[in-house]
Amino acid sequence: MKTVLITGCSSGFGLATAHYFLERGWKVTATMRSPNEGLFPASEHLRVLALDVTDPGSIQRMLEDAGPIDVLVNNAGIGLLGALEGVSMQAIRDTFETNTFGLMAMIQAILPQFRQRKAGVVINVTSSVTMKSLPLLSVYTASKAAVNAFTESLALELAAFNVRVNLVLPGRAPTTDFGKNAQSRVQGSIPEPYTELAQKMFAEWSQSSQVTEAKEVAEAVWRVANDPASPMRTAAGADAVALETEQRASA
Repeated sequence: MKTVLITGCSSGFGLATAHYFLERGWKVTATMRSPNEGLFPASEHLRVLALDVTDPGSIQRMLEDAGPIDVLVNNAGIGLLGALEGVSMQAIRDTFETNTFGLMAMIQAILPQFRQRKAGVVINVTSSVTMKSLPLLSVYTASKAAVNAFTESLALELAAFNVRVNLVLPGRAPTTDFGKNAQSRVQGSIPEPYTELAQKMFAEWSQSSQVTEAKEVAEAVWRVANDPASPMRTAAGADAVALETEQRASA
């Protein structure tokens, strides 16, 4: 029985992915800043552990409790929506600390056991905004695009140790807590000169019929975890898949 460790499991994609693997007989280590076992059914195959990916001590303590891991899913992340002029440098740093540096720290901490066993899979969850840029998401997009480039290089670095590294790129998920939290950070980050642009962008989003459901991301992560022939990048969600198809057609 294999074990998957998933970061950011308190809601959204992470929570759905933890449930998906648990339902299919895997051992699941679900991590979040404030552990809540009530989010899951009682199961001897589940462990819910505290983790703050921006805290090296928290990462080390969690891994000591978790034991051997077969698949690491780096899902923890925060959204940031706003015009660059209105976003504080602290907010920019916080975004990169979680979305980029925290992800790197998790991989760095778990790599020794993967390398020694010559087995392991790392799946980094980024975003479809890295396939098609959107206004007011420059910082968030940069934090995710950095992970894309990092992942593709790391995959080459670890191939000799039989450690696989892949990307899953979800589309927009307005119904998840992640989307709601990103919207909550808007206040003060869109100065008046950008108001018209923001209104147009929000209107387009509200009219879009294609969005990403959390289960679609869970299914994509499952496929990648179990298929060694998975492509480097896997789009997840109706809007992300449509965007990927559009890109291939225009290539």
